[in-house]
Amino acid sequence: MNRGGLETMLMNYYRKMDRSKVQFDFMVNRLEQGDYDNEIEKLGGKIYRMPSIRPGNYKKYFKKLDEFFLRNKNYKVVHSHINENSAFVLRAAKKAGIPCRISHSHLAGLPFDHKLIFRMYAKFNLNKNASHYFACSQEAGQWLFGKDEKIKRELVIFKNSISCEEFSYDESIRFFIRKKLNLENKFVIGHVGRFNPQKNHAFLIDIFYEVYKRNKNAVLLLVGEGYLEENIRKKVDKLSLTQSVRFLGLRGDVANIMQAMDLFLFPSLYEGLGVVLIEAQAAGLKCITSTGIPKEADVTDTVEFLKLKDSAERWAIKVLNSDLQRNSGIQKIKDRGYDVQTNIEWLTSFYTRYYQKINAAEVM
Repeated sequence: MNRGGLETMLMNYYRKMDRSKVQFDFMVNRLEQGDYDNEIEKLGGKIYRMPSIRPGNYKKYFKKLDEFFLRNKNYKVVHSHINENSAFVLRAAKKAGIPCRISHSHLAGLPFDHKLIFRMYAKFNLNKNASHYFACSQEAGQWLFGKDEKIKRELVIFKNSISCEEFSYDESIRFFIRKKLNLENKFVIGHVGRFNPQKNHAFLIDIFYEVYKRNKNAVLLLVGEGYLEENIRKKVDKLSLTQSVRFLGLRGDVANIMQAMDLFLFPSLYEGLGVVLIEAQAAGLKCITSTGIPKEADVTDTVEFLKLKDSAERWAIKVLNSDLQRNSGIQKIKDRGYDVQTNIEWLTSFYTRYYQKINAAEVM
């Protein structure tokens, strides 16, 4: 439970949910402490640490899952957010007789790497182990669950919601953050995302290099961390951009950092939706993103989509010619169902109705 987009969204639900009705406990696939762990425990949640999911570790991981669910049959609802790997969690939950097993899709693609064959195996076995199918977008649902007509009818599109007011544009915060980060009189481009292949940071740097050649006043803010960060730092250094690209690391104040930006750039290879793009729109930022992101992510009708096969120069020209006027997207975001409070109420109702249904059946 570190500060990734999915984890942060789950914490938004957890903090505001009526915990007298619904309590979240978290199963994580890391042994080390996470950023949100202390807060989870203060709110009454338990954290169960499992081995990492990797091909050489499957036997140990499966055994631990089976042991856990056989010991914890009191859980009636298991809501898994790890995409194709949900197959393994839900298989163990099904074996233990846990009735409500939700598979929740947050992606619409996979990296082409040494794990691909194992990921595809998991994806192939997912549907038979899930009892409910959730996705953050139609594209994410179709990618993970396929085109089975029964599943398509049952698919729940549960939108990646945000705490809208937290991101609402504030001129005073913008002034403070820009001064604090020495960004006064700068053209500030921003990006928030883990340093992994999916987020396409190498191409992001290529785009910024083309921007910088035309506007030496440009600065790129990179929020996040990940295993490819060192490679990106080397690329930045090679292009002599060290003074103009800022690596801000993991942040608890992303909403404030977005106030300091002028434009949000998001050239991902693929996304289930891209919750950070919703946040950027709530902050009133001009957003330029790739066609790897579902069109559903444009909830304010202001996002521009470019093809990844287009040159970095073309992307840069689009960035430089963009209208940077801040427009509040809050109301449109709420109207289209992306406000966290609305979704909390629906999710609480779903959990409690299902739990009551199970209890009634057990009594009978």
